[in-house]
Amino acid sequence: MEFDLKDKSIMITGGTGSFGRKCVEILLKAGPPRKLIILSRDELKQYEMQQQFNHPCLRFFIGDVRDRDRLQRAMADVNIVIHAAALKQVPACERDPFEAVKTNIMGAVNVIDAAVDTGVEQVIGLSTDKAVNPANLYGATKLCAEKLFVQGNTYSGDGGTKFCCARYGNVVGSRGSAIPLFLQQKNEGVITVTDKRMTRFWITLDQGVEFVLNCLQVMRGGEIFVPKIPSMNIMDLVTAIAPDCEVKFTGIRAGEKVHEVLISPDEARQTLEFPDMFVIQPAQSWWGYKYWDNGQPLSDGFQYGSENNTDWLSVKQLQDIVAAV
Repeated sequence: MEFDLKDKSIMITGGTGSFGRKCVEILLKAGPPRKLIILSRDELKQYEMQQQFNHPCLRFFIGDVRDRDRLQRAMADVNIVIHAAALKQVPACERDPFEAVKTNIMGAVNVIDAAVDTGVEQVIGLSTDKAVNPANLYGATKLCAEKLFVQGNTYSGDGGTKFCCARYGNVVGSRGSAIPLFLQQKNEGVITVTDKRMTRFWITLDQGVEFVLNCLQVMRGGEIFVPKIPSMNIMDLVTAIAPDCEVKFTGIRAGEKVHEVLISPDEARQTLEFPDMFVIQPAQSWWGYKYWDNGQPLSDGFQYGSENNTDWLSVKQLQDIVAAV
């Protein structure tokens, strides 16, 4: 896929994370933008990225999305912001809820305010299936962030900064996900599974980055974009990674769902389906949102859940994905 961003100045918040590193890699290969700014709190990871990529378009800012003044300084002369910074570990967010709110909700407010004040053209926020009917604080904070980003268009108005979100499922091999855990446990001979019925949406890091970059090219401001991605059953993943290991069932953790949802029945009423994605349009808009005039409306009561998906990964496909991580 080609991304024509060569004349743009792009900033990635949380840019030293797994998404940010892959996004930098893809953007540099596609044709480097005019400027590519990485904003994050970790100076060691920034140093490591400088050594890895060593490209003249790269700029590194030590900063936190909790700091509005720093965001405004970093966004000077920026055209596009990809907001990837978040506290995303479910147990950590439950243990320190105030910190999750400060980063995931107030951080989103600061990104919106700074983008409007500095004249950024486009902002896309990364979201998650856990924002739909949230069962834990992490999901609840991302739901709030989605609402903030959609209605952020009200503050900029027609012709100002455009805001949207990209919502997708579990990223293969990301920190804290099942694959790294199972690969570690494989050496010990015992795999821990919370519930054998569990299903999840699955997307690779490359697919996630390419989807976000594609959304930037088609967004009008106010949408939540949802890719069409496959589901997997947790026991198929165990078979793909460690077929000879003992499986120990530990029970569903607090705040964990058996199945995840990317589009709820309530959202389906304002959603259009396309060959490779769904577009959730705002239920209410006060900024002159230009509704999409193509796409297929969804049936009444439609739900895009990981358990009723029509696209499933086979054990062989999972093995190929794991081998590439």
